[in-house]
Amino acid sequence: MGDSESGIVLHHLEDSRSHRILWLLEELEVPYTIKEYRRLPNKQAPTELRKVHPLGKAPVITDGGRTFAESEYLIGSYGEDKFGLKRDVNSEAWIDNTFFTHYSEGSVQPNLLQRALGTIVVKEVPFFVRPFARLIFGKIDEAATSPDLERHGQLIEAQLTKVESKGGWLAGAGHPTSADFMMSITLQIFLKDAPEYAGPKTKEYVKRVQERPAYKKVLALPGGSLDFLYTES
Repeated sequence: MGDSESGIVLHHLEDSRSHRILWLLEELEVPYTIKEYRRLPNKQAPTELRKVHPLGKAPVITDGGRTFAESEYLIGSYGEDKFGLKRDVNSEAWIDNTFFTHYSEGSVQPNLLQRALGTIVVKEVPFFVRPFARLIFGKIDEAATSPDLERHGQLIEAQLTKVESKGGWLAGAGHPTSADFMMSITLQIFLKDAPEYAGPKTKEYVKRVQERPAYKKVLALPGGSLDFLYTES
């Protein structure tokens, strides 16, 4: 990790999915600096992040005067040989990598957020309203969220079974790719918030991620705590 802001700077929000970028940076073994941001009492991101990027979200990376959010910049610039895949629309590995890279935030995470919001709302409303809130959000979860989460669990388990003989990483490329860095945190949230739909291959995959030396190194970094994620009991 670097100690100046002249190179790569990761604008990192505590207890957020920007942990995946911490892991990627450690795997890349490139110098970088962490600029950590603390959540407000209402768990929202601080307004200071808006000075870095208009959306005020994390992770955001600055490098050489340029700012990147929602980008595959790091692998493209620093890890193409190590974690990249050559663009080939006829390659199953390239197709799977592209799908799971975007599937993480585009499909799985919204359903996990739906479930989490229901839990948060029930806790925050006045106690005399909680039974009704719990009933309403329980019905929503039963009718809409849970069926989607179950299908996600089945799809992920099928993919991990398919690539098991190829190293166990999501694209079946024999090494982690952008799909793994994106899905790593998502699947830990999945195991924490929707464990009833997670299969054994999913649990093995998360353990494989957590046992990577670079991943373990993240835990000792500023803002590297993963207490808000799944840990094997």
